[in-house]
Amino acid sequence: MDFTPTEEQAAARDLAARIFGDLATPERLTAAGTGSDPELWKALCGAGLVGAVEELGLLGLVLLLEEQGRTTAQVPFASTCVYGLLAVAAHGTPEQRERLLPGIGDGSVVVCGALPAQGGVRAVGKTRDVRAVRASAQGELTGVVPVVPWLRDATHVLVADRQGELWLTAVADAPHIEAVELTAPWAAGRLTLDGAAAERLGGPEAHADVLATARTAFAGLQAGVAAGSLARAVAHTGTREQFGRPLATRQAVQLRAADAYMDIEAIRVTAYEAAWRRDAGLPYGTHALTAAWWASEAGRRVVDTGQHLHGGAGADLDHPVHRHFLWGRQLDAYLGCGAEVLQELGELIVSEEEVRP
Repeated sequence: MDFTPTEEQAAARDLAARIFGDLATPERLTAAGTGSDPELWKALCGAGLVGAVEELGLLGLVLLLEEQGRTTAQVPFASTCVYGLLAVAAHGTPEQRERLLPGIGDGSVVVCGALPAQGGVRAVGKTRDVRAVRASAQGELTGVVPVVPWLRDATHVLVADRQGELWLTAVADAPHIEAVELTAPWAAGRLTLDGAAAERLGGPEAHADVLATARTAFAGLQAGVAAGSLARAVAHTGTREQFGRPLATRQAVQLRAADAYMDIEAIRVTAYEAAWRRDAGLPYGTHALTAAWWASEAGRRVVDTGQHLHGGAGADLDHPVHRHFLWGRQLDAYLGCGAEVLQELGELIVSEEEVRP
């Protein structure tokens, strides 16, 4: 396996880094509040970065999301690419791809995902939450999804019903949307469906693939969030003095930073491997879960370290490092926290062993 980016992937990553660095400044993020930055989203789409993901593949998307995570830029980039562009490209019919992909690429179609946050495919058919979404024979959806990140930005929602089927519905057909404030500013909302018209996306295998793709992509985002947190901590401890010496000269500080660096590398390499395998057409379900576990467990440790190494400044809710802490904590639990993902990984490994001849 070779995780070296292609020339196209490297160029897209560098372009994304410049755009995020120029526009996702702490001042602009503060001004955006809990919503997204429309100017930044327009710049990303205008540069062709969203549409390019179809060619760059999941590994290319992971590289781009790392750059978003470094700045905690408030745009629905990950959700639109995962639940929209890659999902439609992989599982849509020719008519769906022709109709939807151009709009997703130019930013006029923004997609979010209403997928189960716990248990994934393992839970399908085994639990019957009364709020779970049900689909009629005519493709009408009924049910409640309590929290959908980036729902307030979206034009379309990819919904998983209680049977594990995927449906794409327009937000205009689901008028019952209430704002939900998370600790991280992800423009989330509560989705209530009452006979909303929807179109099926893919077959029975689509749910598992999209969920694995999402876990891999958001692990890449977590790698960036964690790297940004550590970079801020290194800069702070290198200039902040205690008893006449920079904090960075203290062995305890160095060890905490070194452990955080190794955790970030573990998140990054497992996300790269899962993404590379998907792009190569290889099985990657267990690899996606491994990346998700590292993103949850190690990501939480790193953002805790980043905040801790800032001392009293890290307790300031307006300090930029606190944004990394909030994002890291949300990504820790998004699509399953560490213990849940680990259980699912174990069950998947056992099931694969049982079907081997």
